Amino acid sequence: MKKKKIIVAITGASGSIYAKLLLDAFLKLEAQIDRVAVVMSDNAKQVWETELNDISYQQYPFTFYHKMDFNAPFASGSAKYDTMIIIPCSMGTIGRIAHGISNDLITRAADVILKERRKLITVVRDTPFNLIHLQNMKTVTEAGGIVCPAVPSFYSLPKTIEELAQTVVDRVIDLAGLEKESYRWNE
Repeated sequence: MKKKKIIVAITGASGSIYAKLLLDAFLKLEAQIDRVAVVMSDNAKQVWETELNDISYQQYPFTFYHKMDFNAPFASGSAKYDTMIIIPCSMGTIGRIAHGISNDLITRAADVILKERRKLITVVRDTPFNLIHLQNMKTVTEAGGIVCPAVPSFYSLPKTIEELAQTVVDRVIDLAGLEKESYRWNE
């Protein structure tokens, strides 16, 4: 299996636990991953600190890029990043992606991934959806992106908030084409 180059974008939507669990999983999946590039919005840092009550995002050994760093390798298709995961993905971010507004590194990278026909996974975290949200998700899907709402599953009988959130992260890992042991229905 060819090792993957993955961009993880973290926006200011609620759901920092999903981003944390994904980064934790990537530490264990290093044999399948060439590199992980991370970009966080300012709001993402604030929400992480509020929801998780720490600044542990600073402890990961991945390369972090400033949200306005258009010199980041993945701001161009020539860098050949395979996959971009936006987790959690705010409705504002998916709206800008749907309408081709590349006003920061997150939306520029998503635009690049879509134009290069690579894998964009948006883990939207909002409820309820209004018609504008639904239309934006439809547009991103029609452009080749994957909309994976942060909706946990319960059939694995999770016992903690982390186990419940992990059901979403495991689905994202599957969508990214990585191999990880996780609960499988009736297996």
